[in-house]
This record gives sequence, C-alpha cells and structure tokens, in this order.
Amino acid sequence: EELIKATADLLGVAGELVAARLGALEQRGHVVRESLGERGPVTELPWAFEAEAEAARLLAELVNTPLRASSLDVHAAIHAFEAVTGLALAPQQRRAVEAALVDKCVVITGGPGVGKTTIVKAIVHLALLMKRKVALGAPTGRAAKRLGEATAHEAMTLHRLLEFQPHEGGFQKGPANPLDIDMLVIDEASMLDAQLFRSALAALRPGTQLVLVGDVDQLPSVGAGSVLADTIASKAATVIRLTEIFRQAAASKIVLSAHKINSGELPDLDSEPGGTADFYFIGRDDPEAARATIVELVGERIPSRFGFDAITQVQVLAPMHRGELGTAALNRALQDKLNPPKGETELTRGDRTYRRGDKVMQLRNDYDRSVFNGDIGVIAGIDPDNIVRVDFDGRIVVYERTDLDALTHAYAVSVHKSQGSEYPAVVIPIATQHFMMLQRSLLYTAVTRGKKLVVLVGSKRAVSLAVNNIDARRRYTWFAERVRVAMG
Repeated sequence: EELIKATADLLGVAGELVAARLGALEQRGHVVRESLGERGPVTELPWAFEAEAEAARLLAELVNTPLRASSLDVHAAIHAFEAVTGLALAPQQRRAVEAALVDKCVVITGGPGVGKTTIVKAIVHLALLMKRKVALGAPTGRAAKRLGEATAHEAMTLHRLLEFQPHEGGFQKGPANPLDIDMLVIDEASMLDAQLFRSALAALRPGTQLVLVGDVDQLPSVGAGSVLADTIASKAATVIRLTEIFRQAAASKIVLSAHKINSGELPDLDSEPGGTADFYFIGRDDPEAARATIVELVGERIPSRFGFDAITQVQVLAPMHRGELGTAALNRALQDKLNPPKGETELTRGDRTYRRGDKVMQLRNDYDRSVFNGDIGVIAGIDPDNIVRVDFDGRIVVYERTDLDALTHAYAVSVHKSQGSEYPAVVIPIATQHFMMLQRSLLYTAVTRGKKLVVLVGSKRAVSLAVNNIDARRRYTWFAERVRVAMG
C-alpha cells in the first residue's frame, strides 16, 4: 500500500492504475511480491529478492552448524598474546576476541578510537595459534590494504578472495568450490551490500566462523541492502558494541567530534586552524567564499601550518558532485591552484583536462589492470600519442585515450567514494545548498576519514541540519526477518 500510494502521488495518477500495473509486472516476473510476517506484503526486484533471501538462508545455515572443537584455553591464550605484544586488552576488547574465537558469527562494531584494530590483530594472532586457517577481506582495495598493514597478515578484496571472473561474471569460489578456511574476517562491513554478502556466505564451507568488523553508524553500502545493521537486528550474531574511547584517542578532537555528531550533538565549531587541535570549523556562508577558502587551505595554509603534502596527504570530501561546492567545481578550482598548465602535453576528455601531476581516481573495477573503484593515483606522464601513465602507490598503470572515462580528478571526491579510506588531512565543505545530502551518517563518515586533521568549511546551520537528520538513513530491507525465519 505504501509503494502504491507513493508511486501514485509521484506520477499524479490513480492508485488503482498503479496497483494494476504492479500486478502485470508480477505476472511477467519483473517484480516479486510476498508477505513477510507483520510487515505485510512487500514488492521487490527479482535480483534483490534472490540476493537477500539466499544470504539469509546461508547465514542461518552457518549459525546452525556446529563448530570444530578446540582444546585451546582462550583466556590463557589472550594473556599470552598480551604478554608477547605488550598490549593490554580492555574488558570490551577481551569479550570481542573471546567471542570471535568461540562463536559462529560475530559482529564487532564501534566508532573511532575504540580499539577495533587491536581486536582484529588479537583475533588473527590467536586463531592462527589455534591452527585455524584465517582469511581477511574487505569490500574495497583501500580497506583491504589498511587491514593487511594493521594485522601484518595478507588481506585482500572480497572480489579477489572469491576469485571474481570479470569476463564470465560471478565468482570461482562458491558452494561447489568453497574457500579452504576456518575463519573469515571482513573489515569495513558497513560497506557490504546484499549481493556481495550472499556471494561471500556461499563460499564458506560448513563450520566456518564469520567475523564482521565495522562501524554500523557510517553510511550504508552504495549497493542494495543494509547488511551490517540487519545482521545485528537479526540476532543471528553475537554483537559486541565497543563504546570505550581509549586515552590516546580521547585526546583527539576528531574522535570526540565524531562521537558527538553520532550522538546527535553539535561538535565544537568555535576554533579556526592555528592552534594544536586536530578539528576545526571555518564559517563561510557564501558558497563562492567557501570554495576560495578551501582552495587556500589545501594549497597554502594546511601544507604551511601542518606540513602535509597538498596533493598526496590532503583530501577534500564533498557531499555532492554538483553545485559551487560539489566535487566537479572544487576539482577545477583545486587543479588550477595545485597543478596549473606547465606548457607540457595535456589531454582533454569531455569537460576534463588531464596534466602530468594531476591527482586522479579510478571509477570502476578493472581486473585486467588490477585497479579498482576508488583507487587514487597521480598522473606520472602523458605521451604525445595520448598514452597516460598513472602512478598508483608506486605501480604504473597505462591508459589510452579511450580508457579515460574510467578516471576522474580526485582533488575532491564524494564522501561515499571515501568509505573504507583514511587520509592524513581532510577538508569538508558543508553548506545548506547540499540540503538533500545533509545527514548525520554522511557527516560522521566524512569526519572519521581524517587521521590527523579535519577542517569543516561552511555554515553552522548546515552542520546542525546534518547532525539532526537521521531519516535519510532508512532503507527498506527484510534481511533480518528472513534470517529469523530461516533460523527457526
């Protein structure tokens, strides 16, 4: 009824006409309609229905399958880990590690500064001590790289782990060819969509443990579903919510501001760059003035005051692509400031001009070149015959002119594209002209991308609108209900 009414209102037609068309679509197999408990009838696209239903069945099956027994004394092993590493686990961290080692499905969630990385280190160390085969995965290449660096254990994208077949489609790993592991740890699990989660679950053999680590309050996945939140709501997993901010992190205004935003409180907006803090707000109500300030910050003030490289260490994160403070306008302004014409070969594609030294981002997965959606690099050179060479963390990838639609400038990127990444310094434009995208989870996600410095530029009213807007996070999913039904 809600779908019919909303569609009729949007199109300005009678509800009966919409209902009739829905019935016809169902008969042709273009939509699936079903009743799910107290929530009444729902209408879904077939691919979304299949992904959600299959993922729910597989998760219930995983939880209902007994684990392989272990003779290891978990408490003694944790004490040994602490002695060897010099790390002292807090009670919440200890509980998370214990759960991950003995339970079938565990979710570890919490904001910045609560010790998720230390927990994952301990889980990997002790699981290997228990002679378990452990795989570490993440939805994006950047997140997988960070996970590997943090644990000193190989980590890879879920697509690589599951052996994605770019030409045939689908994954090599699945029910007939499962992963030869005893535990799968997925970091940045808030980025998981229903289809990828279904594929990961399908590749686990019976008795495999699953550990999902992430911040449930960040933006949900770009793709359909709300996997992390729904897994928590399904009650299929042991859920550890980390709330204690550790002393070192508690000294950071970035961490404290992020937690305030997530609690619906305004962060401190009274300080401008110049002191020793790591979180600042610069008031600029006029969008053109805000853009000029951002260019000055990135090109001059932040490198001079904090010593960060303007191109490789400072990242502008914008809520939208369009508008005077969108990524398109900001990229043009920042390119003019940071990488003006040098009298060398340039290459124009559409409304973008590429130069040697430009900061660029890959827009889609390219398995032949091994570059992935969201990877950021710097143009190392443009040959006279229109060959572009991009340096991705020391690896040169070659693009022909016809390949350039896969690239865009990355002086400024969207907050959504930044998920799974961290940057030394982050600058965030926040203006009322972005009102459609001003939401708590978006501002919270943006602020938590900064490791050492975060600067907001814009209006206090826009910050307040974002902090107080939680409705935009709503997603229509039935994964939690499906899991509960499948578990019996």
